[in-house]
Amino acid sequence: MDRECVSLLPRVCEVLADSGKSLPDDTSLEKLLDWFTEAGGSLLETCPCLFDFISTVINNTDSDPSVLSFTLRLSGLMAAAEDGFKMLQECSVLDLVFNVQRWQEAGLWEDPCIRIGWILGLRSTLQHPKALSFFVESDFIKPLLQLQTDTSLFVASAANQMLAHILLFFQPVSPARCNGIDKKDEYAERTYGGIKEPITLDPEHPALTMETSTKYTAVVMAISEYLKESLVPKENTQLHQSLQILKLLALLLAQARPPLRDTLLQTVADSLEQLATAGYSQLTLPLMDVILAANSSSGTDERVAHLLSSMLNINKPADLIHAAAAFLRRGRLDTVHTAQAVRMLLLPLNIITGQTLLGTDTAADEHRFLMVEQLKNKTSCISMICICLTNTPQITLMPPDVLLTCPPVSVVLAVLSLLRICSGDSSSSSTGCREVYRNVIGSGKVQKCALEALTALGSSPGAKDKMKEVFMVLIQYLDNPDSDPTVIHKSYKALIKWMSVCADVSSITDQLRQDLIRVVQKRVCDMRWEVRDSTLEFLGQLAGVHVFLKSAEEESCRASEALLGGCCTNPLLKEALQDPESYVRASATSALAQTLAHSWQQGAALTQEQTEIVSRLLEILSEDTEGFARRAVVQYFIAWFSSRSSHTPPSSSLLMNSVRSVLSKGSVDLDWEVKVHTLQLAELLLDEAFSGHRGYKKSSDTDLASLHPYAVVSDQAYTLHTHSLQRTNMEGSDSAGVLSNLVEQGVLSALLSGLVDCDRPVGLKACRLLITLRETVCPLSQGAEDATSPMATVARVSCELPGWGWGQEIRKILERKKYNQTKEADIAACTGEVDSGEAEEEGESDRGNGVCVSVCEVLRSLGLDERLDVLTQSSDHVHNSLLSLLQDILTASAAHTHPDTEEGQEVIVDCY
Repeated sequence: MDRECVSLLPRVCEVLADSGKSLPDDTSLEKLLDWFTEAGGSLLETCPCLFDFISTVINNTDSDPSVLSFTLRLSGLMAAAEDGFKMLQECSVLDLVFNVQRWQEAGLWEDPCIRIGWILGLRSTLQHPKALSFFVESDFIKPLLQLQTDTSLFVASAANQMLAHILLFFQPVSPARCNGIDKKDEYAERTYGGIKEPITLDPEHPALTMETSTKYTAVVMAISEYLKESLVPKENTQLHQSLQILKLLALLLAQARPPLRDTLLQTVADSLEQLATAGYSQLTLPLMDVILAANSSSGTDERVAHLLSSMLNINKPADLIHAAAAFLRRGRLDTVHTAQAVRMLLLPLNIITGQTLLGTDTAADEHRFLMVEQLKNKTSCISMICICLTNTPQITLMPPDVLLTCPPVSVVLAVLSLLRICSGDSSSSSTGCREVYRNVIGSGKVQKCALEALTALGSSPGAKDKMKEVFMVLIQYLDNPDSDPTVIHKSYKALIKWMSVCADVSSITDQLRQDLIRVVQKRVCDMRWEVRDSTLEFLGQLAGVHVFLKSAEEESCRASEALLGGCCTNPLLKEALQDPESYVRASATSALAQTLAHSWQQGAALTQEQTEIVSRLLEILSEDTEGFARRAVVQYFIAWFSSRSSHTPPSSSLLMNSVRSVLSKGSVDLDWEVKVHTLQLAELLLDEAFSGHRGYKKSSDTDLASLHPYAVVSDQAYTLHTHSLQRTNMEGSDSAGVLSNLVEQGVLSALLSGLVDCDRPVGLKACRLLITLRETVCPLSQGAEDATSPMATVARVSCELPGWGWGQEIRKILERKKYNQTKEADIAACTGEVDSGEAEEEGESDRGNGVCVSVCEVLRSLGLDERLDVLTQSSDHVHNSLLSLLQDILTASAAHTHPDTEEGQEVIVDCY
């Protein structure tokens, strides 16, 4: 905490202690506590005024409850250090602060913020053995247990977390964790819950002392008995209490070590068994969390195994499905329980579709009748089926001894059958339960879950053999007029996934290809823009998938060519550039980039159609009112520039003219993301222009340089880096030519424009690129070049600064720089010691409204390094600081005291 903050703190404490003074907002006290927490160390030593503040507020029960709560928590923070705890205890402040009876008698305990302040303050205090002794001797365990069922959810949750903190923080280190040290005087024996366990008295761990052990044992026994008695609800109104305790137990069992873990399990095992057989649906998932936490931490335990078996044999089908799904997601999988969970999750799918998934499974048959009855209820049916579908991909990846007679392909066929049933295809449900499958017909929720499952099932063993069946069902969904946009989107996604995984599409018939072409042509003109958007995304993604055709001459080809023939794609995408919806125009632009990438990489000649596309894209960049489409256009040219063949001349007229136009228009766009993408394009031009320059570092070179000097670098990275260093260094004249080209292309204008942009990400990227350019072309200090040296040629390269916008801002920076130059330089300039012709070239000359300046002079004079430091820092370092917070509190107090003053009015205006 700096001096200015320390000097302001006494006045702030005075304001807070005065309950008549207001605060700038409700969160100012929370922010202040955060700063005190981050300060660490002994707050009483650095800020002695805090002790007087606590004493003043605690003795005044008329103080604002929020300030009292703040004081309780602040006291806990100060008592977290042993010296602070000792000081507060010697002055009886702690007894006063955490005296529950005193707050009750003052009528303040009813306020939730006092109760939560008491809990959080105590939790902060409990960081050392003395605090635990204070907690036990003051008998704080009783009110803390009562707060577990507090009417305020926040208070009850905080009390719950407080119990976990006490048990876990002060638990001993077991002998096995102490590096094999085995000395009698370093061990003690602790007995609680009928379990005797040796504990280690580690002098480096302040929590592990004999006194702490005794106190801790008392706390463990009290909490364990409370958990045992309160876990099973006596009536339905106590379900919330049971839920809180289950959450606490799950947390404890996941983190506890022996003997605490064993004590907890032994104490609550019977109560957990009662809950498992009682059938409280609301507690099924939290109860499974507890059992699975115990299963993960306790090794092979018969009690836990028995509890798992009980949960996986619940008579309520919905609870059974939830329990089975929870086990697969979070359990430590074993053959017996995993097979049991898998059978239960496949049973609803088996009942509806009639697919042979379970064979003659006796255990599943025992639940079939109840499951069928539950599935006849539409709401329950949809919920249970969706849970089953979510878990099918994981099930198909199980080992054979778990799946038994159910191969993964059978699961894929069952999901396909369910999708047909949902679309109303009755022929797929002839073997299923007719009373049940009617509930899923037309259900969008089931369709979406099934499509998501089908997408994931593409990676299942043997699934590729069902590519044709999958293709047929997905085309059916794409063609169905009742399919909503989300279902169509997920159908496209599934199609892409299956083609990328099952690359051999020889099984797809010509008829299916024709059906897909027809459906795509239909959907790209759909009335709903979401459907058009999804279709265009699909066309773009399709171009990036490579598949195999046995009949094809080439070994592989793009999926768009194999399935659509490639003939209809570009015209559809080109037409979509005129779409009235900006999202669709953006997707069409992106899809075009993906589709044309192959021809760019091959260096194919541009067609008339591609030339027309470029013209349309530049129109969008200039005229489109939505940022989405304009961003996509800049990214299109980034993709084109990056993907073009190495054999393509870099001076390709259409590409380079387009790039020049993109830099010009994109750098002055209103959308900050468009400007950042424009700078990315400028960076690509810099990378290419200086690829042979030894002093230029691309991002990859920078990454290498930032590695630890002894870090291992791959051979490939080292080879690339070494190769760039071995290339012939560019002469000054070459550098001057390259720099002139960059100026002509508009790269420098884009960078300078970005530097003074109001959006921080834009300014930050532009500043970094300008520093890279400065270090590459003009690394010497100003005036160090010999007039005849190659670098002098570079220094004479100039650029024009317009007299408006960004140019005007850059000129102001340069003028301030010139104003701050030394008097000797000013005198020398006035007496003509600088050659007038040279000044004309290196200095400024008016050209209409613009000014021509030396590039190197600009790069040196902009203070780029200082600007980078500022841009790298977020605005929080000024506005979200402790000093700013303290000033806000004092200002708000002054405004409250003198509301009619100008200062008070200003605060009100600032707040709103």
